[in-house]
Amino acid sequence: MNLEYRVAHVAEHLAAGPCGELGVRAEIRGETVLLTGTVPSAGCREAVRRAVHDELAGVPVHCDIVVAETTPPDHPEVLA
Repeated sequence: MNLEYRVAHVAEHLAAGPCGELGVRAEIRGETVLLTGTVPSAGCREAVRRAVHDELAGVPVHCDIVVAETTPPDHPEVLA
């Protein structure tokens, strides 16, 4: 199976998975796959990483997925 097909399958799997991640992109960079995007929690990021690792076994994957900060601020914003 070629890498482009496998990466497209990963994108479908992520969208249908438990996190429903449509904001994560998987791009082919030479012989490596780069994951980028933002997820709502560290658990979701780990679920994405596991799913990609399972789907792309043997392919080097670089993960640049960021966890969105969703906690309320602990102090008021000072406007000057």
